[in-house]
Amino acid sequence: MLQPGYVLVHDWIRLPEGAEILRSISSINGHHLRPYGLLERPSLPSNFQVEDVNYKIAVVGKSGVGKTSTIARLSGHPVPSTHSETAGIQVTKMYWPVKIAHLNKIVMMNLSLWDTGEIAVKKFDHILPACKSDVDGILFLFSFVDKGSWEEIPHLISRLTDPQDQLSKIVIGTKFDQYAHSEVSQRELREFESRWQMPVLKMCNIASQETGVGLCDIIPVLNCICEHLWHRDVLKEEQK
Repeated sequence: MLQPGYVLVHDWIRLPEGAEILRSISSINGHHLRPYGLLERPSLPSNFQVEDVNYKIAVVGKSGVGKTSTIARLSGHPVPSTHSETAGIQVTKMYWPVKIAHLNKIVMMNLSLWDTGEIAVKKFDHILPACKSDVDGILFLFSFVDKGSWEEIPHLISRLTDPQDQLSKIVIGTKFDQYAHSEVSQRELREFESRWQMPVLKMCNIASQETGVGLCDIIPVLNCICEHLWHRDVLKEEQK
């Protein structure tokens, strides 16, 4: 399993260079990323040369685990206060800057997050193929307070992926802010990571109560997602 920092300079975003770029894509108060529409892109400081790389990511998981709210937390959009089934396909665009360690190069990851409602997938045959078409990675979501959603993850992986498909695959546990009521143990997480060789990330669906700054919570998650996507591209190039 890929170790954090193998591809990216993980603390770079907190250094002056990374922090300056981060400010250009963050909200005025710096508590979350600036939300972008599908046709928008960030205006970066002119003193930086930044390469853009595009990725399509499918977000899957049992209904109610928090797919839409997780995407909102990551991308800077308002987090829904109540649960409602996603109708059809919802695509959210976001940007995240990283520094590639071995190239000493800044890259802006242009991430398109594809979210679908469980009912829509079952009702319309074209929904799932559209999400899987030309996809670069899949985020498998479960809720720490829903054991059934955790037990469904292996089935989703087997149904949606293939060992030879070269997709970036990451599991995210949502509602970690309710960990006192967790139905998934740390031992189960470790055993899963060992067996499937996939990282299991943890996310709160609300901003951190300790720091009051939600951006701090998502930095390691976005770094991990981007690191796996870039590493996947490196492996594909090596196999050509």
